[in-house]
Amino acid sequence: MPAGCSTTEYVRVRHVPKDPLVQQLKSRTDNHATDRTLQVLRQYDLTRELRGNPTKLLADLQTVVENDPSAEKLYSVAELSYRAGKHTEARDPKAALDFYGASVAYSYLYLFDQRFAHLRNPYDPQFRGACQLYNGALESTLRLVQRQGGLKPGHSQPIETATQNFDVSVVVRCAAWRDEDFTEFKFVSDYEVNGLSNEFHSYGLGVPLIAVRRRPANPSAADRYYPENMAFAVTAFLRLLPDENCDQWRPGNRHRALLELYDPMATSDVVVGHQHVPLESDLSTPLAYFLNLNNKELSDLATGGLLRPDREQAATGLYMLQPYQPGKIPVVMVHGLWSSPLTWTEMFNDLRSVPEIRDNYQIWFYMYPTGEPFWNSATRMRQDLARMRETFDPEHREGALDHMVLVGHSMGGLIAKLQSIDSRDDFWRIESDKPFDVVKVSYEERQRLEHLFFFQANRSVERVVTIATPHRGSSFANDTTRYLAQKFIRLPGFLAKDEVVRENPGLFRDTSLVSVKTSIDSLSPSSPILPVMLNAEQPSWVRYHNIVGVVPNKGVLGFLAKNSDGVVAFDSAHLDKVSSEIVVSADHSTVQRHPLTVLEVRRVLLEHLHSIQPANAAAFRSSDTAFQASPISVFSTTTATGTIPTELRQNVVAR
Repeated sequence: MPAGCSTTEYVRVRHVPKDPLVQQLKSRTDNHATDRTLQVLRQYDLTRELRGNPTKLLADLQTVVENDPSAEKLYSVAELSYRAGKHTEARDPKAALDFYGASVAYSYLYLFDQRFAHLRNPYDPQFRGACQLYNGALESTLRLVQRQGGLKPGHSQPIETATQNFDVSVVVRCAAWRDEDFTEFKFVSDYEVNGLSNEFHSYGLGVPLIAVRRRPANPSAADRYYPENMAFAVTAFLRLLPDENCDQWRPGNRHRALLELYDPMATSDVVVGHQHVPLESDLSTPLAYFLNLNNKELSDLATGGLLRPDREQAATGLYMLQPYQPGKIPVVMVHGLWSSPLTWTEMFNDLRSVPEIRDNYQIWFYMYPTGEPFWNSATRMRQDLARMRETFDPEHREGALDHMVLVGHSMGGLIAKLQSIDSRDDFWRIESDKPFDVVKVSYEERQRLEHLFFFQANRSVERVVTIATPHRGSSFANDTTRYLAQKFIRLPGFLAKDEVVRENPGLFRDTSLVSVKTSIDSLSPSSPILPVMLNAEQPSWVRYHNIVGVVPNKGVLGFLAKNSDGVVAFDSAHLDKVSSEIVVSADHSTVQRHPLTVLEVRRVLLEHLHSIQPANAAAFRSSDTAFQASPISVFSTTTATGTIPTELRQNVVAR
């Protein structure tokens, strides 16, 4: 059913980059230093130099640090260096780079120098200030380096400032990424999210970036699953190497450092010395940036997929917004009629914010031309899932791929459900009482019909979540809409094969599956495939969950909806043989992004993790121990359907 199209502007460029540190320090611009830094300067009679030459002040203060080191003095050097960088950046970028580099180094030493470990207090506002100095100075450094053509993974780059020399190696710290996956970088702080309800930002050390990946000139087999313009979250963390006198910040010294690029979807913290350090990350802004890059294309695909499915066959298939991650369970989201993967943006954004889901799942999308009858799209999805397995796991050693979860909205729910049932001969019996072998068709057409009528449940699919799905059809597919659809929707040549019927007189009792014209026809309440799907035997290894949308019985819209979501009636969307079902007060085009729907899908995914015993967890965790996903958590359960968020308890029906 139609979920609608969108041309939302998901992200906007800020006039001034967001910088909390600048705002914090502005409150002290009258003295050009915080109170505690001023106190250090007073103790060593350096306040008179505060308004003079910053280079001389910092040189004198660095001498004090060398002779009498303390965390308080390290902080003072980091703060004053950052301020000096801000004041000189416009007129002398090279000098500013020198100041920023010193600020990064001294704030790093404040946070990690073992000489001061016993005095370090994370509750001290100065400690939090050092974290912000590290992040702010590192971002300013990276901006200046990027203007010089830096930030190239796999390369070591010398950086020369006014008084310092650096050897910085840019390294990728995620097994799923290659150096060439990073075409360019954008700074998260340059953008503000506009088209997503929630923004998810984790606090720690590092600079959140947007990595943009362009399709390579010689694509691999995996590249077919990645969008042309893919943008994903990265966190840059600069690690100073201690064996090159990094604690002696004197002119002429050569410093070595690693600029490490982490995937926040795979890594939430890093180890420095003996400390586990949370990484600063932003998952929502890179997603919004990606949506802006591809918004028009995806919106056009939604309309083109409905009206011209003959032209949109090339766009059909699985889409991944992150590189394939071994050891993580796939969640495949299937959109509905007149829609595209854009319909899942809110749920996708919210689910990734949950650490247990982020650590154990990878969320994919299935794109298909929605003008076709849904059973044809289900046939193609079956083939696409098999092709995916052969691409990423040809030897079938990845256990995570055997615990797949499908989530389908509207017509996408029917496509998802068809992946999980055996046809036996039930679907052929809709059409004919005679054996399939007697059909007179070409070899190619026989293959197509055989795939359409005879199939087995995908053993890798263990959960199916259907949302606002017309299990018994929809009155939306009435005579008028079906007539109009046949006028405007142009199907591919291999569909609507009326000649098959003509060449086999008397064979077909009903030709719904062979010659139905459009997806609208396939959703009619009189469609004979729907009762067969409802009554199909459910495999023992699959659990089903259902979400029904109902417009509140208020006002004109509620009166017109009449116990439906405006498109699908409750009686059609409701299911009996399911593990759980909830009713959400929402219309058809918004129910899939309603907070209660997202919470229910989250609950199902966490329940799914609980059902996979820890003893078997090693079978599907990545063998890459350096970047292994977090172990599966065990959750206490309070009902037959698992732990249920408070907001859902009154709406969940356990079967």
